[in-house]
Amino acid sequence: MGHARRDGHHRYPSSVVWGALRRARSGRVSRFPERRGSLVSLTPGAGPLLVLAMILVAGMSLGWLVQRLRLPGVTGQVLAGVIMGRFGLHLFEEAAVEALQPLTHFALALIGVTVGAHLNLRRLRNAGRRLLLLLLAEGTLTPVITVSALLLLTDIPVTMAFLLATLAVSTAPATVVAIIRETRSRGTFVKTLLAAVAINNMVCIVLFELVRGVARQPLVAGGESILFGPEAYEALLGGLGQLGLGALLGALAAVATHLVTLRVARPERLTTLSVISIMATIGLSSYAGLSPLLSCMVLGVVQTNLNPDRDRLVDSVFANFEPAILCTFFALAGLHLSFEHAGRVGLIAAVFFAARVFAKLLSAEVAMRFARATERVRRNLGIALIPQAGVAIGLVLLIQDDPAFAPVHELFLAVVLTAVTLAEIVGPVTTRIGLTRSGEVGQDRPHLVDFIQEENIVTDLEAHSMEHAIEQLTDLLLSSHHLQQVDRESMLQSVLEREAQVSTCLGSGLAVPHGELPEGFSMVGVMGISRRGLRVETPDGLPLHCIVLLATPRGERDRHLEVLAALARTVGADSALQQELYSAKSPAHAYEVLQSERAADFNYLLEEPGDPGPR
Repeated sequence: MGHARRDGHHRYPSSVVWGALRRARSGRVSRFPERRGSLVSLTPGAGPLLVLAMILVAGMSLGWLVQRLRLPGVTGQVLAGVIMGRFGLHLFEEAAVEALQPLTHFALALIGVTVGAHLNLRRLRNAGRRLLLLLLAEGTLTPVITVSALLLLTDIPVTMAFLLATLAVSTAPATVVAIIRETRSRGTFVKTLLAAVAINNMVCIVLFELVRGVARQPLVAGGESILFGPEAYEALLGGLGQLGLGALLGALAAVATHLVTLRVARPERLTTLSVISIMATIGLSSYAGLSPLLSCMVLGVVQTNLNPDRDRLVDSVFANFEPAILCTFFALAGLHLSFEHAGRVGLIAAVFFAARVFAKLLSAEVAMRFARATERVRRNLGIALIPQAGVAIGLVLLIQDDPAFAPVHELFLAVVLTAVTLAEIVGPVTTRIGLTRSGEVGQDRPHLVDFIQEENIVTDLEAHSMEHAIEQLTDLLLSSHHLQQVDRESMLQSVLEREAQVSTCLGSGLAVPHGELPEGFSMVGVMGISRRGLRVETPDGLPLHCIVLLATPRGERDRHLEVLAALARTVGADSALQQELYSAKSPAHAYEVLQSERAADFNYLLEEPGDPGPR
């Protein structure tokens, strides 16, 4: 690192900071660090569309190739960008790549909306404790561990250490989403992972903007530390106001989109509306100097909680061309990744990367242990949160565009790009390992009882009669499946009438009452578990431990009988499965039992024509 210069409370690596100062004063400051001795572009004059076509071909091809090697396709797409970029063949002129920035911004915004949409409050009802504790751990342990390691082991300026510590909280949403879709994963772990990514990126944006606002005075000035003093509190309040405005903009865009959606039925118009909504949110937030990513995440959060059919109305319209957008995003990210600055900032980047990985593992372990999460979630969540790319790079560009940080922004960008390169090489592999170990790879295909997810299960059912239990489960059925259009009293009455005609208790602690839904709905269900057992009248005189309430339209009677028969021959007859299910400590534990190999004869995969299965 060379000799260090000390000004006040700051420590500056002289060989780096003063070099950055000289370049800043001479006007040679670019968005990306200059590469000396780089090759001349091999495709001079190539327009943006030709560049985009070449990027797509290379990204898709290399992504497919690494998948054959059992590696995430994202890794191949990033590698394609590295090979084509400044660190490799240097195929493209900078102007042609810069012309694709709007597509990159749209891709990042689309990812932000998609990740934010996983914060559905109804769907996360049973995951609230896990996510709250993870939010606290990620917002405290991760930045504290990272900033401590940077200040103890490197000569980095204090302000830069705090800024890097806030970036450590973020996880690459695009990488995680892409790997989940590639592996067709679904379950409690995936739900927790996606919600965790949304939460920690929001926390990262908030912390980063607050620290940036406090640290805006010139970094090379002596005197009192810029992170403390009365000016810091004023900057803190200003930062909170900016974040609030960004969130408000996203929320208003979501409400406006929802109101228009109520009057739009044709798919092509819906697609146009979705694109306009995202692009308007990006444009307005950028124009107002707010955080586009935060606004887009809030857009997704509010949309998914306003409209239960958001996945059909919004996500489905992007499904056909989303792989091309994500491939372009990852390949373009790879174009800017390299180790060309590793010799200059190698120690700082290595310490930042190692501290971040350790902090992620520790935060997830501590939070999930206190939340009493299942072992699958606890053991695998930390390694699945390692990827880091788009959000971190997007926030770094704010530093690049801020004149107050001109003396150090080259150093800052070099550290982040080097660390991100490491994270995008290692992270996709660790995320896939986490998904595989969780047992949820390949589960995003139709199962017999897809309608029973974690949010449709309660494990603390208490009732003094069968009628009382049915009433509670009917309320859960209507709320957790968003059946606001179904009349509660009619549904409850249909279940109680069938129960009065003949008991639905199948013996061995299992009962399967059922009611009738109006035409146009799909079969749904909920599960209530009582570990102590309900003392109600049963054919075999045993306590009732598990009640599965089904609601079926007339057109799905065959499937109803299929589910009923499967429950009877497995849960009703397998004593080992009964013991696991009846003693489930939480809805997440119960859901894992339903997805386990032991329950495969009950909750089996339905056939999909031409489906090759997970890769």
